[in-house]
Amino acid sequence: MKIYLNGELVDKSQAKVSVFDHGFLYGDGVFEGIRVYNCLVFKLKEHIERLFESAHSIMLRVPLSKKQMTEAVVDTLKANKLKDGYVRLIVSRGEGDLGLDPRKCKGNETVVVIADKIKLYPSQLYQKGMEIITVPTVRNIPEALNPQIKSLNYLNNILAKIEAINSGYEEALMLDHLGYIAECTGDNIFGVKQGHLYTPPQCMGTLRGITRDAVLEIARKLKIPTHEHVLTRHELYISDECFLTGTAAEIVPVVKVDGRSIGQAKPGDVTKKIMNAFHKATKAEGVKYKL
Repeated sequence: MKIYLNGELVDKSQAKVSVFDHGFLYGDGVFEGIRVYNCLVFKLKEHIERLFESAHSIMLRVPLSKKQMTEAVVDTLKANKLKDGYVRLIVSRGEGDLGLDPRKCKGNETVVVIADKIKLYPSQLYQKGMEIITVPTVRNIPEALNPQIKSLNYLNNILAKIEAINSGYEEALMLDHLGYIAECTGDNIFGVKQGHLYTPPQCMGTLRGITRDAVLEIARKLKIPTHEHVLTRHELYISDECFLTGTAAEIVPVVKVDGRSIGQAKPGDVTKKIMNAFHKATKAEGVKYKL
C-alpha cells in the first residue's frame, strides 16, 4: 500500500508522523472520507470544498491548493491500483510542542491521503434493515464545537458508538442538547411519512453530509417532497420509513428505533427508490481517472 504523505507516495510502513503532531496530541486537524466507484471519485469537488471550509473555520492553513489536493487523491488511488474503495484525506496542524499554542506548529501542516477498502456495516443490513438505539451521549453543541467542522476530534461520536455497541447495536441515534434528533455516530438520518422526506436541519448538531445532500437532490428530482426541520423521536417512531446516509455507510434502511418498528419493519418503497437512484449517481457524479 502507498500512502500520500506531505507530497510523497511512501510505503505504508514508512507513513509516519511525529508524536508531537497536533493532530495526534489534540485532534487538531480536519478530515474527509471519500468513496470511489469504478474509477470515479464520487463528489470529490464537494468533499475538497468541505475540507477547506473546515480548515478555514479552525484557522488551519492547507498547504495545497484545491487542484493539488484533487491530484493528490487521484495519484494515491492510481498508485494503489484501486478501482473501488475509500479515501481518507487528513490535514493536521502539524508538529509543535506539548503545549496547546498552535503558533508553535506554524508552517508544519501535515497532509495524508490513504486509499483502501472499507465495509462499515454487514451486507445483510442493506437488504433487511438496521435496528438503532438512542444513547445518552448528546451531540456537541455548535457553540462548543460546531458539527459542520469535520475535525479529527471524534470522541463525541466514539463515546456514542461505544454505548451502542455495549447495548448490542451497530449504530446509535444522537440527540442535541435540546432533545431533538441530531444524527447518528457516523451518519445523517432521514424519516419518510406519507411520501414526504424529513431530516434534521444542518444547524441542529448535524454535519452537512455530502451523501445527505445527494439524497435531498435525488428526492427533488424524483418529485419527493423534502423537509428540513427539527425532529423528535416521536416523529421518527411513527414514520413509515427511516434510513441513514453517509459516505462510508452509503444508504442503510432502518427498521427499528429504540425497539419501535418503523412502518412495516422492512425497507420501504421510498427508501429503495432513493437507494437505486443513489447507486446510479455514483456512476456519474465525480472525478474520473484511468489506471
